[in-house]
Amino acid sequence: MEHTVQICCKNNNIFQKFPIGSTLLDIYSGFHPELPGRVVSAKVNNRSEGLNFRVYNNKDVEFLTIRDSSGMRTYVRSLCFILYKAVSELFPNGKLYVEHPVSKGYFCNLRIGRPIELEDVITIKKRMQEIIAEDIPYHRMECQTSEAVRIFSERGMDDKVKLLETSGSLYTYYYTLGDTIDYYYGNLLPSTGHIWLFDIVKYYDGLLLRIPNKENPNVLEEVVKQEKMLDVFKEHLRWNYIMGLNNAGDFNLACEKGHATDLINVAEALQEKKIAQIADEIYRRNQNENGVKLVLISGPSSSGKTTFSKRLSVQLMANGLRPYPISLDDYFVNREDTPLDENGHYDYESLYALDLNLFNTQLQALLQGEEVELPRFNFTTGKKEYRGEKLRIDNHTVLILEGIHALNPELTPQIPAENKYKIYVSALTTISLDDHNWIPTTDNRLLRRIIRDYNYRGYSAEETISRWPSVRAGEDKWIFPYQENADVMFNSALLFEFAVLRSHAEPILNSVPRNCPEYAEAYRLLKFIKYFIPVQDKEIPPTSLLREFLGGSSFKY
Repeated sequence: MEHTVQICCKNNNIFQKFPIGSTLLDIYSGFHPELPGRVVSAKVNNRSEGLNFRVYNNKDVEFLTIRDSSGMRTYVRSLCFILYKAVSELFPNGKLYVEHPVSKGYFCNLRIGRPIELEDVITIKKRMQEIIAEDIPYHRMECQTSEAVRIFSERGMDDKVKLLETSGSLYTYYYTLGDTIDYYYGNLLPSTGHIWLFDIVKYYDGLLLRIPNKENPNVLEEVVKQEKMLDVFKEHLRWNYIMGLNNAGDFNLACEKGHATDLINVAEALQEKKIAQIADEIYRRNQNENGVKLVLISGPSSSGKTTFSKRLSVQLMANGLRPYPISLDDYFVNREDTPLDENGHYDYESLYALDLNLFNTQLQALLQGEEVELPRFNFTTGKKEYRGEKLRIDNHTVLILEGIHALNPELTPQIPAENKYKIYVSALTTISLDDHNWIPTTDNRLLRRIIRDYNYRGYSAEETISRWPSVRAGEDKWIFPYQENADVMFNSALLFEFAVLRSHAEPILNSVPRNCPEYAEAYRLLKFIKYFIPVQDKEIPPTSLLREFLGGSSFKY
């Protein structure tokens, strides 16, 4: 009887036999494929697994580095466990919260009963380096959920207890690192010695965990100043804390007690209040002789920018202003003049795909009280057309411009700063699964986009998932570098939305075939969204930002 399994290495399409029960690390050593960096995890039959995973049947295996988002998540989770172990040893009564990604790293809140000193950070970093040097193995332990609940309960880790108690799973797993125990909803590295680069620095009133650069794994990501984004996160986290809703377990328990409708109403009211405050500020700035005439709205894909701009327009009208939408799409250059990307295709996302000269000339004319004839871009012919649509604005008119380049200074260099009000909209998710498992804001937006693309654009989940990396690359190039230029940031994420998105997303994600590369991401999203108790969307108002993705909006799109 043959005690081997046949493995196809997808990195080089070579087949090889290995002893049954071999780990992925053993298999990697057998193939040793050339990779752009160190191996951190792998996809086994299109499902992400840790390198300690043992193989008992024939499999397709693709080894991953941190260039792959799944590989990066494995690296960061493993690093977070080292940070937690160091903190729990140095501050036994302290509490560590890994809260959100910011400044190309992860903001961590450390509560030790006093302000954090530079000396504390140095001590934590030294202990982390020692743990890495000791090359301690990560062990994954599987048990009945009730047993895991008991283990975490004994250690006072109530965030894990609530999450697991409301998960509905019969069995679960947790991880150990020496005598330290923690829970992570994805795989980890084989041992601490696989961490090759990190830093931890004092950052405002907390810590910033720094990670390697995705493209060049041997250097750290540079720290980018994101004070406004940090403030938005903190504002919402403060509110979550006051409401006693710090994590998914808290939220699930509130829903089980029948408070789902209250949570929806309060979250929607908070957003409406914020939109009204922004409209009041625009009105105040509009009253000066050289006041605001142009509102610029930008943000990444599936942030709800369109619904936000419509709701802002309603609030501006309530202030006695007349909002007039301007579409950047109508200012495209003729198709043959569109710049090309690195693959020789038309790059419609480029700032220079727009006729910047015409756009600025018309804006200046409007601000000086002149009448202009607005263009309409014909996407069939690839040319601008003029159909007699003329516009003149007065003191009560405010132009609303929504688009990916709205905050880029090169879009409106000739328009005086006092005439512009800049808004950045993004789904800045503030609820965590537990104290050490944050929810990436990109997951929030990707789930929204999968649902909208499926319902309204005829795209399958695998098509949306396969396009997502190029969408994200465009955001990194054209949106994120300018987000701190905003006068105000608006968080379009809603506290309850994962619970509502779950019922819509599950059937779409379940339809992704197991044999396509996108299955790994679909499976991960399915696994993640199951942590939230489903909530029906019937209580969500027709003006909600979520209606842009779910349907049932009272706005026309």
